[in-house]
Amino acid sequence: MTTSDTPVEARDSEVVQRDRVVIRFAGDSGDGMQLTGDRFTSETANFGNDLSTLPNFPAEIRAPAGTLPGVSSFQLHFANYDILTPGDRPDVLVAMNPAALKANIGDLPQGGVLIVNTDEFTKRNLTKVGYAANPLEDGSLEPYAVHGVAMATLTRGALEETGLSKKDAERAKNMFALGLLSWMYHRPSESTERFLREKFAKKPDIAEANILAFRAGHAYGETTEAFAVTYEVAPARLAPGTYRQITGNVALAYGLIAAGRTTSLPVFLGTYPITPASDILHELSKHKAFGVTTFQAEDEISGVGAALGAAFGGALGVTTTSGPGIALKAETVGLAVALELPLLVIDVQRGGPSTGLPTKTEQADLLQALHGRNGEAPLPVIAPCTPGDCFIAAVEAAAIAVKYRTPVMLLSDGALANGSEPWKIPDVESLPTVDPGFATEPNAPDGSGEFWPYLRDPETLARPWAIPGTAGLEHRVGGLEKADGRGSISYDPDNHDRMVRLRQAKIDGITVPDLVVDDPDGDAGFLVIGWGSTYGPINAAARRVRKLGHSVATVHLRNLNPMPGNLGEILGGYRTVLCPEMNLGQLAMLLRAEHLVDVKSYTKVAGLPFGAEELQDVFLDYLTGKHPESAADIANETTGAQA
Repeated sequence: MTTSDTPVEARDSEVVQRDRVVIRFAGDSGDGMQLTGDRFTSETANFGNDLSTLPNFPAEIRAPAGTLPGVSSFQLHFANYDILTPGDRPDVLVAMNPAALKANIGDLPQGGVLIVNTDEFTKRNLTKVGYAANPLEDGSLEPYAVHGVAMATLTRGALEETGLSKKDAERAKNMFALGLLSWMYHRPSESTERFLREKFAKKPDIAEANILAFRAGHAYGETTEAFAVTYEVAPARLAPGTYRQITGNVALAYGLIAAGRTTSLPVFLGTYPITPASDILHELSKHKAFGVTTFQAEDEISGVGAALGAAFGGALGVTTTSGPGIALKAETVGLAVALELPLLVIDVQRGGPSTGLPTKTEQADLLQALHGRNGEAPLPVIAPCTPGDCFIAAVEAAAIAVKYRTPVMLLSDGALANGSEPWKIPDVESLPTVDPGFATEPNAPDGSGEFWPYLRDPETLARPWAIPGTAGLEHRVGGLEKADGRGSISYDPDNHDRMVRLRQAKIDGITVPDLVVDDPDGDAGFLVIGWGSTYGPINAAARRVRKLGHSVATVHLRNLNPMPGNLGEILGGYRTVLCPEMNLGQLAMLLRAEHLVDVKSYTKVAGLPFGAEELQDVFLDYLTGKHPESAADIANETTGAQA
């Protein structure tokens, strides 16, 4: 193990070129690991690498310090080519205390770089997480390239002349770690110093302290003998354009702003803060200049009620939440189905049931999105597949809502919401526009001069949208069943049957693009289908399997209701179909029921995304007949051929 060395004069270190690197910062939830990771990500984005991130933090505002449940981590995967996931296992682990080491060391492969803040490895902290002996001294870390750095001590020394207290000075040790890693990987530093000055503009002494700590970490790397090697990862060759780093939640917020422009409607967000969806509210609240109104309601029910009221008044109504909030909003969403008004319902899924795992990811709300309302209450469901894709998914959801006069459910999840990637800023002028087509005059077909609020467009089956106060277009709304056409309250059995079928037919008739299968060899007998954030791990695993000489096809569902028209044909064209999901097989069950195809299911509900290596092993088991189900398939196929 290499321990802290006395700094010497700056020297040249060996520079090793790498195609890709995965770094994980881990520490106590009060150590600023999310900020550290975010700043390293920003530096990497400025440098031009492709990247993907995975923040992982406790649900508690202040988890118990120094404990395993209190560990917060931030993982970044960056490369000189296009990547699809935040990486499976880190090449470099920065552990700020014993708890961070114990919680993460199992993911570090042999030979991986381990940078440890030795100041925190006290007897008390070791005992707190169950270490009988100091792992820095007992030989248990010999499989790794360990660098012990007294980060707190070195940070205090760098800030000695600032007059800050010992406690305040030590808070900047995360910036020391950031400076050290920035030196190791030749990251630009100007943006971080600028960010710190802006972030602590009202506390310039704190800003200066963090900058000094950042510079001290950088200088330590330059002068110590502990790090003989630095690494370079060249910029990625991305398509020409202007890029920025973006998270899924920010992309959703920008997509909603763009949707306001493409539909020529003011945007109204009625919502209640809930993890992991709250950042959409935070971001949208900054953009009043774009015709956005944000309303933080006292609860989930009033949030969606306000959004639906705004839709009735002629705005693009939006509400955001996670799974528990969807349950509370269900009655009002059903009302939106009955009223047939545009409404965007954004569900940023998290681990459940109930409060569950608020800061962890899951895909278990699919059946709730499709069927979680009383009566026959169909609505379209769309799921973005990457953080950047959340932008266009919001634009598409709004277009469907306005064109077909229906609430639309958009299913993001925690991995997309908090994860980030480089995002090519689109030309907003090129986005398709949708005319809301407000009703302006009476439309009764009998010439009576009345307004019929449920007289439908023959192509879309959408009803007219009349802004309250428009002279001559007064009409009744509410949850009771309406008469087809006239819109008066109706208890007639035949009318109710007709209205239920019309609402279903309207959703079934929504035009969605056909699926495109990724099957490079054109002869694969094995198809992997996914939805939402499984896109990255599935396709990364498929790349690996193909490099090993196997044929595998992949296809990804974006529109979950209605599903693409060619889906059944695609599923029927492969001997084996596998559906990995972060639930207990919800989409697989739907595909089996709808298309009578024996879709295999691979599931995970650990609060973390699939790993590419994990799915690679699963794919290989099916392809080589090692999986019990694949072996049975091969046997049945052979028996059928002999018969």
